[in-house]
Amino acid sequence: MFDNSFISSVENIIKEAGNFIQTELKHFDKKNIQSKNTFDLVSYVDIQTEKFLISNLSKVFPDAGFIAEETSNQSNKEWNWIIDPLDGTTNFTRQLPSFAISVALVHQNDIQAGFVLNIPLNEFFFAIKNQGAYLNHNVIKVANNLSLKDSLIATGFSVTRFDKAQQHLMIVKEIITHSLGIRRIGAAAVDLCYVACGRFDGFFEWYLNPWDVAAGALIAKEAGAIVSDFSGKDNFLFGKEIIAAQPHIYQELLKIIQQNSNSYEIQT
Repeated sequence: MFDNSFISSVENIIKEAGNFIQTELKHFDKKNIQSKNTFDLVSYVDIQTEKFLISNLSKVFPDAGFIAEETSNQSNKEWNWIIDPLDGTTNFTRQLPSFAISVALVHQNDIQAGFVLNIPLNEFFFAIKNQGAYLNHNVIKVANNLSLKDSLIATGFSVTRFDKAQQHLMIVKEIITHSLGIRRIGAAAVDLCYVACGRFDGFFEWYLNPWDVAAGALIAKEAGAIVSDFSGKDNFLFGKEIIAAQPHIYQELLKIIQQNSNSYEIQT
């Protein structure tokens, strides 16, 4: 099913959508920004890109439904595409070079294929379950640093929920005093792909939605990362929390998160 023809078809659709986004960036007017709420931004670029992706991906796999960020598409079919048409909208509106298209195909909530186009760098990441992970069709693997002190970690902060802010800052403090540092680039799909190709050793965040993590999580797993929720289990797709890390530091990073979250039994 997931042969080269399928991959090529999805890649071409996503790259065409990426070209539209890149073109709109050149003359984007901030007056076109809308707010879902106080800090969560959306624009006509997000909405038009999502409509384009839904229209074209439905031709690639007609039996699949859609779970998409900007429209009312919230399917509960056996097969579903999960789409974020522009992960990193705020970055896009400020012309910060970190925003992406994220597309995943899931079967009964089991992620089967994931595709992420890091638009500013023209980097196309993809993975098919049990078939490895790729960047521009070259195999990628996670980093191999043996401890947290040699590692670089990424995170993100919710723009709609702030009840975990104190715990999050405590985790950040512990990480920055025991590692090479922490980065916050503002696009979870890109963060997860950067774990996959070894630029980051780990990533964690609360309150992400399925369209934020579905594709990147599979790409990270297929590149060798351990991906879980903060209890060390598999409820990261709909569970609003995710950690993805290369195996050498996964337990160390998870322990720091759990010790500062007041909600979990520490995994050993």
